[in-house]
Amino acid sequence: MKKRSAQEVSSVSRRDFIQMGSALGLGAALAGMAINSCAKEISTNPGAAKVGPIDTVRLGIVGVGNMGSAHFQNFLRIEGVEIVAVCDLVEDKVKRMQEWATEAGKKAPKGYFRGETDFKRMCGEEDLDLVFTATPWNWHVPIIVEAMRTGSHAATEVPAATSIEECWEMVETAEKFNKHCVMMENVCYMEPEMMIYNMVQQGVFGELLHGEGAYSHDMRNNLLGSAYEGDWWTKEIISRNGNLYPTHGLGPIAQCMNISRGDRLDYLVSMSSNARGLHEFAKAHLGPDHKYSKVDFKCGDVNISLIRTLKGKTIYLVQDTNLPRPYSRINLVQGTKGITQGFRDLTQENLIHIEGSSQAHTWEPLMDYAKQYKHPLISQMEGLAEGAGHGGADFIEDYRLIHCLRNGLPTDMDVYEAADWSVVSELTELSVAGRSQSIDFPDFTRGQWKTRTPLGIIGV
Repeated sequence: MKKRSAQEVSSVSRRDFIQMGSALGLGAALAGMAINSCAKEISTNPGAAKVGPIDTVRLGIVGVGNMGSAHFQNFLRIEGVEIVAVCDLVEDKVKRMQEWATEAGKKAPKGYFRGETDFKRMCGEEDLDLVFTATPWNWHVPIIVEAMRTGSHAATEVPAATSIEECWEMVETAEKFNKHCVMMENVCYMEPEMMIYNMVQQGVFGELLHGEGAYSHDMRNNLLGSAYEGDWWTKEIISRNGNLYPTHGLGPIAQCMNISRGDRLDYLVSMSSNARGLHEFAKAHLGPDHKYSKVDFKCGDVNISLIRTLKGKTIYLVQDTNLPRPYSRINLVQGTKGITQGFRDLTQENLIHIEGSSQAHTWEPLMDYAKQYKHPLISQMEGLAEGAGHGGADFIEDYRLIHCLRNGLPTDMDVYEAADWSVVSELTELSVAGRSQSIDFPDFTRGQWKTRTPLGIIGV
């Protein structure tokens, strides 16, 4: 069926008032799942998209490489989703997704592969409720804006945008057409992060004052290998200098601090080290005559940023991807009553110290508190999400997105969080270029952060 015009869909969704015909089909244990605060948020959260339930979510996916194909597999397992269309530059990738669909007993989605802008043809021809993009970063905003303009909700891999201008375009389009625009930050659905959020909401850490996050990950093999088609990520590092990938470290901390929902990011300062790691790795492993042995990488190997919120909280944020090191996201949250710290590498446990509970000056394993504070969503979904990417978090985030759309609920993260967390990229670039000049954050909510409702605890 041909889509209606942008004007026709600007105020209501195609299926906004269709009543749900059945519960989501991932087991009777999940049938009652809801967000307690979300029902309130529909009427109280300024700026949030307000749409009714969608019986079956008709989905189009753009970009089916590493992450896109993983999401495709997840959506095949979630009842209430019909994958209508798939778009990619590479025809063989499209055909592989079509084969996966038929092997799963589903109808093969229509394929689109006529070049970089074929997503526009997909959005124009197909009757879609949701367009999901997992393309290189520079295509995220063009795709999600086209999706919303032509009547679909939009979801994107991280980061949602790479510039201040793109963030504003994303926000203003979502507001104009009353559409959900979601950045799929999977770290926010990982078990330690969700447990910490639960503890924060229950006051375990007292008043939050400080957080530390990072994306510290030795990616040299990926960046100088064949992991990213056309070396798109490597080209970003060649041309830009700042924290280009901030949302994994920032997102969970921002949720704990109720950023854009009671507080907001105020300003940051940022600096980068010299760029040495990729150049030396290229010479050693690809040879002195390889193009990456001769190129000047603009992005410093380590970028460090300091952020202050309007209400006086501080955040330390790191990007470190071009040097030899174990993986870490730091994931530190500190308040007046205690502190928790994420793994320093994947072999170590998350740690916690709570005044009055922990022995003085001593860390404990975070999971010692799981019996009391394990997040209910993890408890409900850990069996169903088993085997999915990133410890099941990828499946949980996909499931939650579809659940919210099918039940007419606000999504767990909305366009304002997508903009607040993504805009860090260009703000750090500006600060680095200005000798660590202080750079103000835009207020994408235009003051509505003061009355927007916090996420609350997702559970039955």
